[in-house]
Amino acid sequence: MDLQLDGKTALVLGASRGLGRAIAESLGAEGADVITVARSESGVGAAHHIAADLDDPAAPAQIIDAVRAGGRAVDILVLNSGGPPTGAAATTTPDDFSTVMGRMFNAQLTLAQAFLPEMRARGFGRILTVASTSVVAPIPGLVLSNAIRAMLASWCKTLAGEVAGDGVTVNLLLPGQVATDRLASLHEAMAAGSGMTREETLARATAAIPARRLGRPEEFGDIAAFLASPRAGYITGCAIKVDGGLTATL
Repeated sequence: MDLQLDGKTALVLGASRGLGRAIAESLGAEGADVITVARSESGVGAAHHIAADLDDPAAPAQIIDAVRAGGRAVDILVLNSGGPPTGAAATTTPDDFSTVMGRMFNAQLTLAQAFLPEMRARGFGRILTVASTSVVAPIPGLVLSNAIRAMLASWCKTLAGEVAGDGVTVNLLLPGQVATDRLASLHEAMAAGSGMTREETLARATAAIPARRLGRPEEFGDIAAFLASPRAGYITGCAIKVDGGLTATL
């Protein structure tokens, strides 16, 4: 299937590794002109890259200016940020939320709202948000991620209804246990807290997945590429799980 992405420009956040990198690679393989964003250029390997740290309040304006200076119009925006620290709901403070709110929520909205008017005017746009299955089933020990991603998901769902008539779709991708550095660090943290080895933690996690394996980053990236394409023009306001059947809810 030709995804008709030739000539489309995609801006992918958090693209130096993990899921963001997988999305950037899948979009590029399908012919999109990809602009990557990450804190450094190390490991990105993209022709068009913007070095920016979303923890810096000035980063969104820096990214917007760099894109516009390059003379490219963003057709596809992939909102993606690094996950926050682990923590329990009973002890996570307002200051803890403030520490990651700028990166995980405020920066995402600022960028989406900057490029959205141009998408609507052209009659085509794709906004994809990398969230988590915690949006539908909160994950123990990840209260910051659970709460902030749920808020971002609600904003995306509301936006989807507002812009669908202009040819702009807004969808969320909910990764489960996909083999990335972030997942490895979470397994290490769980192992340290439970007294198990990292290998035992991984084996227990894998056994709970109906597919009996971790997801591959490229599988996640390919789904993102389809949703970003003109072929997926009738899919919007959806939260699509990519989790090997792990989440119990539909």
